[in-house]
This record gives sequence, C-alpha cells and structure tokens, in this order.
Amino acid sequence: MIEHHDDAIANQRSRSFEWNPADLIQARSQIDDKTTSDQFALIVLNQPLHYLDVTRRLWENAQVRIAADGGANALYEAAGQHGDSCFDDLAMIIGDLDSLTPAVHSYYASQKTSGPQTLVIRDPDQESTDFGKAVAYIRQHYHTTTSIPNSHPHHHHATPKPLDIVAIGGLGGRVDQGLSQLHHLYLFQTDAHYADGRMYLFSGESLTFLLKAGRHRIRVREEGSVVSGGGGGGNGGGDVFGKHVGILPVGAASRITTRGLEWDVQDWETRFGGRVSTSNHVLPTTEVVEVETTEEVLFTIALRHA
Repeated sequence: MIEHHDDAIANQRSRSFEWNPADLIQARSQIDDKTTSDQFALIVLNQPLHYLDVTRRLWENAQVRIAADGGANALYEAAGQHGDSCFDDLAMIIGDLDSLTPAVHSYYASQKTSGPQTLVIRDPDQESTDFGKAVAYIRQHYHTTTSIPNSHPHHHHATPKPLDIVAIGGLGGRVDQGLSQLHHLYLFQTDAHYADGRMYLFSGESLTFLLKAGRHRIRVREEGSVVSGGGGGGNGGGDVFGKHVGILPVGAASRITTRGLEWDVQDWETRFGGRVSTSNHVLPTTEVVEVETTEEVLFTIALRHA
C-alpha cells in the first residue's frame, strides 16, 4: 500500500501544466498569435460590473458570450441603459430567470436589427445554479477545433476541443455566492488534465483558477518587461497582473513548493485550520511563477489597474 501511495504521488508530481492567463485580457494586438489555445467562452454572472476596461477586453476576446440570468442585468446597467451597445452581442441568457428584469429581457430580445437574436432559455431546475446551467450549455454546444497531423506529413484532421470558460462577476458579493463560484471551479474540472477545458474567475480585483496536482508554470509578466518601482508590476505596456498572490487549499490539505514569490516555500503543508499562503508577492524580477502541489489548490492573483 505504501509503495502504491508513493507511486501515485510521483505520478501527480510528474504532471506539468503551462499557463498564460494574460492572453485572456490583453488586447489582441499584444498577442503574437491568436490560436485555439486561447479561445474561450465568457459567462457574465449576477454581480455589478466594475473595472469595465477588463470586462470589455474579455468581451472582445471571447468566442461566445453568455449571461447567467441576472448577469444580463449587470451588462445592461453598465452599458445598454446608457445607450452604449458594447455589450449587445450577447448569444444567450440562461437560468431560472428569477433575477432577469422585464426591461432587460425586452432589451436583449428586441434590440438586434441584424445577426442572430439573443436566445433566452429558462431552465427551472433548482438542483443546479445559473452558473452551472451556463457551463453545461457551453460544454454541450460549443467547441473549438485544433488541427492534429496524422501519419502522413501533409494530412491533418480537426479534433473537437472544449472551450475554456471565463466567468466574470462571481466574487465580491455575498459570501455564500462567492464560495459557490469557487465550488464550481472544482465541480466542473474533475479531470486531472483539464480534459473538459480550463475555467477562470475574474472579479474586479483578481483572477482565480484551479491548479490540479502537479507542476504549474504560470506566466505573470511578459518576457523581458521592464519593472517599475513599488507596485510589483511591469512597465504598463503589456503586464496585466499586480503583485499579490494567494494559494488556497479549499478542497483538501496539500503540500506545495513555489518559486518566484517573495515568500517561497518548499514541501510546505497548507490546509484550512492550519497554514495558508495569502498576501504573498510576485517578485519584481519574476516572469513565471512556479507552483508544485500534491492536491488541488486555488491560485489567485491581483489584476493591475492603470
């Protein structure tokens, strides 16, 4: 049994993952090559939208945009009611629709003069959240394709690949709702290798995502960026993240090793009720943060606002 346990730990630690989350919110002109690796679906949750610059960039970069019930209200209140059409290209509103206001329903159902209408789907199931309904619909109906060469060097075939999912507006309101959004990161990413796609949560202040057991390299700053004083950010040309980082063992206790942080740890046990790594800092010279973890942990990093 001990031998099998050691083999399992060794297998977990052999998994390696690369992350470049800045691609989600950088302007397309700042990304060298827009490939299928950065295609994602955007879900807008039912929270007021702050820092609209981030929301607009996510909106422009997304392949499909869906509002989870009252998320449509947030979009309308941020733009539509002021005569701003920047968030009008909404593919769908889905949920039990107990939060969607009649005015917003009417706006999205009638405002388009060309192109596909915004679908409004009522799902009354009380065993799933509006967020969960949106994720399930995306997983069922939206995929990207990646070209994979076969044995012949000039022949390729397209393989369906799940879209990554970015949710915005899920943190910063009620505590129970915020914990529910974090729960969804676990609930919808059960495969050890993210076979169903990766998921990210954006709030106005930070980005949060789930690190599976294994080794992770997370690019937090563009290669060769010039460091400015004091803030732990870059030169403002391409960096999108600030210096504050947290690594949280929400699901189970874990042992973590980090590199690139002000307070790095080595084979360090972290668990709720014990020690947790919060308010850590990315070093001014760090371009890639490395995290090795024996169990799933949440990684959260502050956004850098001009």
